[in-house]
Amino acid sequence: MELISVIVAGAAAYAFGAFWYMNLAKQWVAASGIAVDADGKPANKSVAPFIISGVAMVIVAGMMRHVFGMAGIETLGAGLVAGFGFGAFIALPWIVTNYAYSDRPKALTYIDGGYAVFGCTIIGTVLSLF
Repeated sequence: MELISVIVAGAAAYAFGAFWYMNLAKQWVAASGIAVDADGKPANKSVAPFIISGVAMVIVAGMMRHVFGMAGIETLGAGLVAGFGFGAFIALPWIVTNYAYSDRPKALTYIDGGYAVFGCTIIGTVLSLF
C-alpha cells in the first residue's frame, strides 16, 4: 500500500504542476528566458523534462513517505502541515538560494517556489490519506 500511496502522491503533485505551469506559462517563459518559437512556446520540444519531473515527484513522495513513517505522521492535518513544511522550509529556501546566486528574476522564484510549496503540500496531504 505504501508504494501505491507514493505513486499516487507523486502523480497528484505532477498533475498540479501541469495546472500550475499551464496557468502561469506566459509569465514563466518570460521570467525563465528560455528560447521560444514563433508562437511564443518553448523551442525545446523534448519530453525529457516531463519524464524527469514525473520521476522526481515520485522520489520526493517516497522520501516524504519515509519521513512520515518515522515521525508517525498519519492524520490528514498532520500530513498537510508536514507537506507544507517540506515545501516552505526545505524546498523553497533551496530554490531561493539558487536563484539568488544565479541572479534569476523574482517572478521565476515565485512561480517555481510556489509550485514547490503547493506540490509538497499536496504530496503530504495525499500520503496521509493512505
